[in-house]
Amino acid sequence: QVQLAESGGGSVQAGGTLRLSCAVSGYPYHNTYCMAWFRQAPGKEREGVAKIFSNGGLWYADAVKGRFTISRDNADMTLSLQMTSLKSEDTAMYYCAADRLSACMTRRVLPDNFDYWGQGTQVTVSS
Repeated sequence: QVQLAESGGGSVQAGGTLRLSCAVSGYPYHNTYCMAWFRQAPGKEREGVAKIFSNGGLWYADAVKGRFTISRDNADMTLSLQMTSLKSEDTAMYYCAADRLSACMTRRVLPDNFDYWGQGTQVTVSS
């Protein structure tokens, strides 16, 4: 059974930094993986923030490019999202997601491509 669990959310002032982590267990796609971060603000659709996949690929949404960094620990498959220069518009529930490599083969990262999700962690940025 695949389980993902996010941590690291919280409240921070604009310009601050947070690091989100996603602990992964039971994930079968060790060498052909696709892992991603999404976020969803109240009243808005879930949107892709960043993705990382097994052929070395990375992708970031324009809104976070240059401020957020996605990474993955190869030893325990923990997924991380380092967020710097946070803005009020970054306020949202953040979710990690994982699936096989094919889930990353669209240019943008799409929620419908993923079967495995964490429960989410809240990020609140005050201006």
